[in-house]
Amino acid sequence: MLRTWMPLGLVAALWLVTGGQEAQAKVRVVATVPTLAALAAEVGGEHVEVVTLAGPNEDPHYVDARPDYVLRVNKADLLVLVGLELEVGWLPSLQTSGRNAAVNVGGRGYFDASAYITPLEVPTRRIERSEGDIHPGGNPHYLYDPGYAARVASALGERLAALDPANEEAYLARADALVATLERLRREQRARFAELSAERRAVVSYHASMVYLTQWLALREVMQIEPRPGISPDPGHVAKVRVAMKEQAVKVIIQEAYYPSATSKKLADLAGGTVVVIDGGPRFSQGESYVSYVQRVVDELFQAL
Repeated sequence: MLRTWMPLGLVAALWLVTGGQEAQAKVRVVATVPTLAALAAEVGGEHVEVVTLAGPNEDPHYVDARPDYVLRVNKADLLVLVGLELEVGWLPSLQTSGRNAAVNVGGRGYFDASAYITPLEVPTRRIERSEGDIHPGGNPHYLYDPGYAARVASALGERLAALDPANEEAYLARADALVATLERLRREQRARFAELSAERRAVVSYHASMVYLTQWLALREVMQIEPRPGISPDPGHVAKVRVAMKEQAVKVIIQEAYYPSATSKKLADLAGGTVVVIDGGPRFSQGESYVSYVQRVVDELFQAL
């Protein structure tokens, strides 16, 4: 029987495009929001491939569940979500259509980041729909505080290590380094804002999403422009906000870029102040990290105050 011998270099090349691919396969991570995508990318490094479903200027409550998102969920090794029902209006349908048991509730690839934090504003009574968009598990906008993000980063390191034991040491080391950076950022910025007078630390927000940010930076949130979370402002409530801003000399309004800004700008103009419009997360598709994003937000806010 004739035997055909291939050069050693060709054998190695074939191994790289066949069996070698499995050995070098990256963990496929799907994050619901860019903040979680940025954290996963930082912790995972070269061992992960990360995509985000929502963009930084897309309201995470109302994401269009596109057909290509179904494919992403289907192929995901790890699904990372904010939780506290932030994505309840669109993510379950993607999970059902994606037919990937690993990333459904209870699966080894299902990562609800809210399980690793202590939420604020948890209702202690029965919630009525007339009260607006109130989350029964607590306020889900905790990723504006790097202290909470640090807890998520640490848990992500452990989960990635469990999914990909061959790179466990790398995941845990990167998570530890990121946690240290985030904790330092949190301390430094809190001290920076503490130098402002109490009067200068008064703000108005558009939506009930700034509680973690204001608590971290010791800001005083006077009112919200929405009369109830998710309910568009009416003239009567806007008038009350205007009076409060005048009486308490509030000059700064904070809001995410995906909310309408006309009312905020009008109120700021009347108060002789400014509107700080922030992205809802890092510009992940442009390579912005979570740390860079938070630094950008606090710099803009500090300058306005």
